[in-house]
Amino acid sequence: MANESLFPSKSPYVTIPAQQNSIIQRRRFHKGVILLLLIGICFGGLGIKLAQLQLIQGENNRMRAENNRLRLIPVAAKRGQILDRKGDLLAGSQLSRSVYLWPQEQSPEQWKITAKQLDSILNVPASEIIHKLEKTGYRSRIPVRISPNLSAKMFIGLAEKVENLRGVEVRGESRRSYPNGTLAAHILGYIGEATSEELTANPNYPMGMMVGKMGVEKLVNSQIEGVWGNRLIEVDAKGEEIQELGLQPPQTGKSIQLTLDLTLQKIAEKSLANRRGAVVVLDVKTGAILALASGPTFNPNIFTNQVTNQDWKQLQSTAQPLLNRALQGYPPGSTFKIVTTTAGIESGKFSINSKLATSSSIKIGGISFNEHGNGYGVIGFKEALAFSSNTFFYQVGVKTGPENIAKWGKELGTAGTINLDLLGLDGANYGQIPTPKEKEKLYDEPWYIGDTVTMAIGQGLVLVTPLELAVMVSTVANSGWRVQPHLLISQTNTIETKPIKTKISASTLNLIRAGLIDVVKKGTGRGLNDGSIPLTGGKTGTVEIPGQPDNAMYVGFGPANKPEIAIAVVVEAGGYGAVSAAPIAHDIFKAYFSSYNNPK
Repeated sequence: MANESLFPSKSPYVTIPAQQNSIIQRRRFHKGVILLLLIGICFGGLGIKLAQLQLIQGENNRMRAENNRLRLIPVAAKRGQILDRKGDLLAGSQLSRSVYLWPQEQSPEQWKITAKQLDSILNVPASEIIHKLEKTGYRSRIPVRISPNLSAKMFIGLAEKVENLRGVEVRGESRRSYPNGTLAAHILGYIGEATSEELTANPNYPMGMMVGKMGVEKLVNSQIEGVWGNRLIEVDAKGEEIQELGLQPPQTGKSIQLTLDLTLQKIAEKSLANRRGAVVVLDVKTGAILALASGPTFNPNIFTNQVTNQDWKQLQSTAQPLLNRALQGYPPGSTFKIVTTTAGIESGKFSINSKLATSSSIKIGGISFNEHGNGYGVIGFKEALAFSSNTFFYQVGVKTGPENIAKWGKELGTAGTINLDLLGLDGANYGQIPTPKEKEKLYDEPWYIGDTVTMAIGQGLVLVTPLELAVMVSTVANSGWRVQPHLLISQTNTIETKPIKTKISASTLNLIRAGLIDVVKKGTGRGLNDGSIPLTGGKTGTVEIPGQPDNAMYVGFGPANKPEIAIAVVVEAGGYGAVSAAPIAHDIFKAYFSSYNNPK
């Protein structure tokens, strides 16, 4: 018994008190509970996130995924053609390549680097590229055009790098084209990218929309612009097209036919030879504009490309090539004697048989006013028109008075009679024939007798546009019907352009026509009576411009016995009307009679 109590037991099992065992079991239970809670929290969080992604943000995420995979690409519509009266092409379209950027494809910082690379290839300033991206927004899903009409050199340079330039796309599209270059530029006008104001005013316009900015392009823009389409495509992770999923084809704009005659327009511009001045040719029966030239001119194709600084400087030079001189006021010189004749007879101050003495000079109000020669003795209106006697018309003007001259000048189509809104050309102005009251209001000066004298021969304060001069001579040629000039075939013979019968008597008109025919037969316009064209009527003008060479003027109609067209010509610093302006009219008459095979 003593031995058993002195040595411990050798059994492998240790007996743990019951209290201690209970503590261990509770600890293990607590650890399990905590572990289960942690696992539950984790799975709960995942569940909540999954629910958020699937239920709350599911639609948005699906759209984002689709937007990364699908793209809606605008497809430019072809602008409608602009044709002349015979159907010859004046403005059309041709295939070109443009560069577009997808804003979402790069971060703003990355785009700054890419813009510098594109600058060196496309000659488009990096600042301009960034400005367009910022204006559109870097999150925009709409591509931004930064360079239209890539040249072959630019296309090759870009093709070498485009694979490494994410979000840069070269796309083929239609580009406006003016096949005749500068021809009829002031009539056709030009196009340009829609401004932010134009985009706001037309919500259906996509970014990069090209719209008319001047001339017919602007006048009928809504008819010829067409409707852009869309392509829905699927792209891969690199943004490259995999397949086309849908197409809404663009709608080509409507073609528009003008009253212009391409042949006459070419002759008018060739004869004007880009000198400062203008030529207008009208159909005397309808008022349809057959030709309207202004010099110097410009090439509207410039605006279908990126306009360079050099191009812009040239367009803004002192030559003012964008100015349509056919719609600007000029002192009309002796061509205005048609108005003075009309006013003198229709006012009752003179009759068609009145005669006046002419001489080398005449004193009016104590001032001497000179003839351009030695005088022609005692003559009537017909001879005064033929030989353009100044002293004859000085007397007529003073007796008739400025109010009557202004009144009958308007009746003939000058000084605000034409509806320029219907014509729809930019920068158009009316001429002016101010009365004494109007002079005082405009210039804060009294009317002098010298104002009446100079008014009578188309100098001083009188201004008439070449278009108004053409209307004036048309009114005489077509027996007193004042036409409304217009450019669209669709306007011809409509209520808007219906000629207006003036109050000018047939006897006065017959007298003036006879006088203008004598100008060509034996007077200052004899150069047009060379036998190469049928007989016409007309009036020369040589206009003194203080400190500058004289302007050359000519107005005419033909054929003499049954007028069909009227012409007005102005050549700035051209000198004598018979030398510089009349030959242009001769060339146009010759082309017209040849083209229309008119034996008259």
